[in-house]
Amino acid sequence: MRKLLPLIGTPHSGGRSALTCRFRCGDACFHEVPNTSDNEYVGDVIAGVLSRRSLMRAAAVVTVAGATGAAVAGPGAGEAVAATAGRAAPEALRRRHHGAARGLRFDAVAPNTADKVTVPAGYAQNVVIRWGEPILRGAPAFNPDKQSAKAQAGQFGYNNDFLSLLPLRGERHRQVLVANHEYTDEILMFKGYDDANPTREQVEIAWAAHGLSVVVVQEERHSGKLTAVTRHHLNRRLTVTSEFRLTGPAAGSALLRTSADRTGRKVLGTLNNCAGGTTPWGTTLHGEENFNQYFANGGSVTEPVQAARLKRYGIGGAASERKWERFDRRFDVAQEPNEVNRFGYVVELDPYDPHSTPRKRTALGRFKHEAAQPRLTADGRPVVYMGDDERFDYFYKFVSSRRMKKGSSRAAREHNLTLLDHGTLYVAKLTGDSPAAEIDGSGKLPADGAFDGSGQWIPLATGEVSHVEGMTAQEVYVFTRQAADKVGATKMDRPEDVEPSPRTGRVYIALTNNKDRGAAGKPAADEANPRNQNKHGQILELAEHWDDPAGDGFAWRLFLVAGDPDDPATYFAGFPKDKVSPISCPDNVAFDPHGNLWISTDGNQLGSHDGLFGVATSGERRGELKQFLTVPRGAETCGPIIQDQRVLVAVQHPGEIDGASVENPQSVWPDGPGKIVRPAVVSVWRKDGRDIGV
Repeated sequence: MRKLLPLIGTPHSGGRSALTCRFRCGDACFHEVPNTSDNEYVGDVIAGVLSRRSLMRAAAVVTVAGATGAAVAGPGAGEAVAATAGRAAPEALRRRHHGAARGLRFDAVAPNTADKVTVPAGYAQNVVIRWGEPILRGAPAFNPDKQSAKAQAGQFGYNNDFLSLLPLRGERHRQVLVANHEYTDEILMFKGYDDANPTREQVEIAWAAHGLSVVVVQEERHSGKLTAVTRHHLNRRLTVTSEFRLTGPAAGSALLRTSADRTGRKVLGTLNNCAGGTTPWGTTLHGEENFNQYFANGGSVTEPVQAARLKRYGIGGAASERKWERFDRRFDVAQEPNEVNRFGYVVELDPYDPHSTPRKRTALGRFKHEAAQPRLTADGRPVVYMGDDERFDYFYKFVSSRRMKKGSSRAAREHNLTLLDHGTLYVAKLTGDSPAAEIDGSGKLPADGAFDGSGQWIPLATGEVSHVEGMTAQEVYVFTRQAADKVGATKMDRPEDVEPSPRTGRVYIALTNNKDRGAAGKPAADEANPRNQNKHGQILELAEHWDDPAGDGFAWRLFLVAGDPDDPATYFAGFPKDKVSPISCPDNVAFDPHGNLWISTDGNQLGSHDGLFGVATSGERRGELKQFLTVPRGAETCGPIIQDQRVLVAVQHPGEIDGASVENPQSVWPDGPGKIVRPAVVSVWRKDGRDIGV
């Protein structure tokens, strides 16, 4: 039997420390829930809808779907799956793309609280790059006692999150690493930091430590070790003061104009970049998440419409945590009311062109973007799936109206850089297939043996055309949350990373947790979010009708309901629970080349450190979840990349534990006692040179 560690006693979201909540998201879970709409919850929608006969029909469809390798089934989707099963061409597509995922054969890492990156027996690791290491020409070596904004602007940024590795043609055994730098924790960066009175120098260093890094990495032959290639011509830093371009249907809108930018198209900086995605045309996508916390004095706005917009996005009424408004007026809503409207987008970066201007894609909407990962339709149009990381907010997709051009010509590249400016933005509405009385908030499975159902994609805007009554298209793109409120989207338990499987097309949504689910005056449990006071989260599996990502309907079911497997309220896709690892608070998700899903966690509530887990998504081992690694004290597992012979993780905010400071470190990772604690990227590989996990 598995011996779990004692539960962590903390009032904060999941197992996060107060320090992490403070700097990462501005204590979002301690503020009023921004979504106060009266949208229906799944439990309300489905009450009394299905007869026993329809439940039996749905169960039969699930059996057929499992036999054919189809994704999931429910009302509506079941008919699509059944109809498709008898057609030769779609069946051939299923055979080609829906093969069973290979299982994971490493020995699971046990839950632990070791102050290191713990990996399975037979695996090795190295630190690829740390906060402050120089990557640009002229940047000095890192010295924690002699930091400067100029130095940091040429060094690897702080709190690495999303990672992408892209091929580098013409340079053997090299790849291009792109990293997000989500936020700064000045208490762990500067000795004697006075949070009430930061200095201009400290603020400017923090500006330079945010943003994105592009750095070429060198592969060591016959192992998975990677090392940074400093001063490569592709290496780049984007910070809070770098130029970005607003593009798409809202660009140039009066809602995006400021005193510094009368065009509404040029913005300085990107904030709180969390997860992201990699496109088939060789660019990277970066989600601006908790941008609201950087802006001050929202309470000074009294005009009702504008005040409601600020409230819906959680813009605070007083000074910001970091006090940036003291040094740049654009962070003061009272002085620059539209500056905040220029953050909260998906940023697209061309890592192969160090002189290009990154673009904020307004057509993908504005909210707390956790991530954005595309897949292609049969005719080559990208579809991007996105989650809004807030309690009781929504998940979305964008369907481009333009086809990707293949090849590496300049014309093809220029065309592909317009794909995410033209198309339709949708939000999801879910319906369960079980009577509401069977969803009691305990996590107990309903009578049909699965949390599942159907759903529809509700269009919000297409180009200059709004599909939301009372809102212009530009308002939809800039105030997307309010548009989704109006059309009755389904409130979810913090939808974070959303990832389509490259083998099956099934889409997996990490719903991290929601302590307010079922609380007094808050939405009750429903079939997609089946537990009250949801500490551990779940992963939802979605299949588009006819396997068409541009379609307007889908089937869904919960693939995993996280927690201690000994807890009857957990579920692991039907796999025996005595043979899986405990998991809590799924955050980022990624796929390996064999079709296995990998899950990183944030805020583990089971007493162990956060980690990375692998799980088969199909075949006889579907649901067999194994822990691959754990991260050091206070850290979070981010940015997983799983290649054939290498796993990369971003170890974010190590040592970020209540009471920690530069003078009082709570971790000695990665460089040992007496050294400042530094976020870093780690590579892990199998010592015998075989593929990871199989």
